[in-house]
Amino acid sequence: MTAWWPELLAQAPGANPLESIRLSILIFGGLLVIFFFMFAMAVLTYGRLWFQAYMSNAHVSLMTLIGMSLRQVNSRVILQGKIMALQAGVGSDPTTGITTRRLEAHYLAGGNVPGVINAIIAAHRADIDLDFDRAAAIDLAGRDVLEAVRTSVNPKVIDCPDPVKSKKSHLSAVAKNGVELRIRARVTVRTNLAQLIGGATEETIIARVGEGIITSIGSSESHLEVMENPHRISKAVLDRGLDAHTAFEIVSIDIADIDVGENIGARLQADQAEADTRVARAKAEERRANAIAREQEMKARVAQNRAQVVLAEAEVPLAMAAAFKAGNVLSSASDDAANGRPR
Repeated sequence: MTAWWPELLAQAPGANPLESIRLSILIFGGLLVIFFFMFAMAVLTYGRLWFQAYMSNAHVSLMTLIGMSLRQVNSRVILQGKIMALQAGVGSDPTTGITTRRLEAHYLAGGNVPGVINAIIAAHRADIDLDFDRAAAIDLAGRDVLEAVRTSVNPKVIDCPDPVKSKKSHLSAVAKNGVELRIRARVTVRTNLAQLIGGATEETIIARVGEGIITSIGSSESHLEVMENPHRISKAVLDRGLDAHTAFEIVSIDIADIDVGENIGARLQADQAEADTRVARAKAEERRANAIAREQEMKARVAQNRAQVVLAEAEVPLAMAAAFKAGNVLSSASDDAANGRPR
């Protein structure tokens, strides 16, 4: 820089060489002052983080920290996450491990970097296979990856049905003999990290377990069989593989409470008998009404026939009178005398 700047000043018309050199020194000194000022500001701002990374063997340069700020990345969060991972002995591979660039990418995607690092460390301590890519994918999918690891280590218990989300406090099922049983079950599950992405949630587990319990009780011949051996229900439900395509693995299904309800079969039979009685009464009433109508119809026909008889009897005198006038009656009498028939 000092080699070409004086020559440029010397080429200016009327320029003094001493003044050109003095001006060059001033400009160069100003640039040095600006450079040292910027360097001092960078050291004051990022020096503590850089020193922390250096002492932790995190391999994060000062320019990388400055670049994070320019990319709107919280350098402290990234650095602390990388230090935690290195100190815990996870993600040390420079290509596939927990690198600064991968942490920045997850941060810019809206992920929870501390939560992912804590989950990976917890999984490593519990001897669970969980790498950074899967943990980041679970986190970006909206699941709490740290809670998932905790549930995988320490299984949780789900009430079936859930009294918080359901208005009913028990499941109602009817055996083949018609007796209702009211059951409350408790399902112990742990997280299946391999199926956590895209897997069904707790609601699906509760619905499937409830359906399996109702089906098992409905296939029992008597409610006494269920009350004598409640473990048969648990075994039958577990054998169905209800945790398929879910984010959990069912550890056990325990019947917490079982009570005898109403005799649904007897009540249904009574209701059916009452309904049959109403139908029979309706049919009898229909037949009675038809008989009454038939009787009235026959009476009307009798009256009609009697009227026809009366009309026929009324025509006899008219016919006789007409016969007398025509002389048919006398000729008939002479014919009878000639033939020897009495009149």
